[in-house]
Amino acid sequence: MSQKVNNRWLLPDGIDEVLPPDAASVEQLRQQLLSLYDSWGYDLVMPAMIEFTDSLLTGTANSLDRKTFRMMDQLTGRQMGLRSDMTPQVARIDAHQLANTGTSRFCYCGPLVHAQTDGLNPSRSPLQIGAEIFGNNSIDADIEVVCLMLETLKSIPLNNVSLDLGHVGIFRSLFKQSSLDKALENPLFDMLQRKSIPELKAFLDEQTLSDISRNQFCQLALLNGDIETIKEARTIFKDAAEDCLAALDHIEAIANGVQQRFPDVLIHCDLSELRGYEYHTGLVFAAFLPGQGQDIARGGRYDDIGSVFGVARPATGFSADLLNLFQLSDFRIAKKSAILAPNKNDESLLKLIRQLREKGERVIKDLSNGKNTPEQQKCNQQIVHNGKQWVVNEV
Repeated sequence: MSQKVNNRWLLPDGIDEVLPPDAASVEQLRQQLLSLYDSWGYDLVMPAMIEFTDSLLTGTANSLDRKTFRMMDQLTGRQMGLRSDMTPQVARIDAHQLANTGTSRFCYCGPLVHAQTDGLNPSRSPLQIGAEIFGNNSIDADIEVVCLMLETLKSIPLNNVSLDLGHVGIFRSLFKQSSLDKALENPLFDMLQRKSIPELKAFLDEQTLSDISRNQFCQLALLNGDIETIKEARTIFKDAAEDCLAALDHIEAIANGVQQRFPDVLIHCDLSELRGYEYHTGLVFAAFLPGQGQDIARGGRYDDIGSVFGVARPATGFSADLLNLFQLSDFRIAKKSAILAPNKNDESLLKLIRQLREKGERVIKDLSNGKNTPEQQKCNQQIVHNGKQWVVNEV
């Protein structure tokens, strides 16, 4: 008879944990980035891991519905969800808990749980880090969060980062001006995202459209490249509505503002990039590394997200998976030396141990009572008695 395999130690697919020594490096990286955000004036918030779903998945957060684990609260009988994104939670905090009226800046870092994987990323347990600005709809606010995202990646450091810029307002404006049936918005959006030109042309040929509108949609799928793409777009969309042209001006202003501060960053404009279309209301942006098909950080503008909580506030921000950034980087803290201390109840020994720990030294009590060597206990020093007092010697 075959013996039953004990696999209770296995984790679910996509659920990860961080072990020594990497866990200490991730924690130091977390503290380093949160200190960076603090130096820019961002206040740290720690949203709850679990909330009622009527709050967690309200408004623009409905796009997170598929990713959210649900359960029943035994105290109230109401449905709750594990957070799959912290941005809606921070919007709730800004609108309701703090009831801010001016410009507010928040940062955060905490674990998420996804019911499904996100695109090419197999992890369902990212460690999300990010920053948001609420109450300010200016171009300067968008430039600030894009620059803070780039500063985040630079400080790790991750090199050769490129920046993609887009604006969901362009597609929304063209679709509204086309007078196409609302039911066709998502299929058209999907074709543009996939840049499926033959499928897109065939689809548009079946619709009742002006030649100008049909050409604008076809050209939109091809408008990607450097900052000169904006000039080309202005020619193609010269007959478009004012909000479409304003979106082009917005992207150009962001690109120029970011390039001034980060002249070495390659900026790419993709006007059919609609990531987070259901979520964002304006600028969308993402950072990439060479050879990485998936973005390593992303963000955008999502105005009025707090309206469901009673306060409609403009908002812009970015986020990233800290664990993914760590894995892509060479960020590792130096292995800390350790001191092995005898397992003795001697007052002068205990005083020395206490003094060493207060100085930041790592002191390990020898619970093996000499059976294991200092090296086996990962110590390169040990406390010994020299006949007069306890001293620290090299091993």
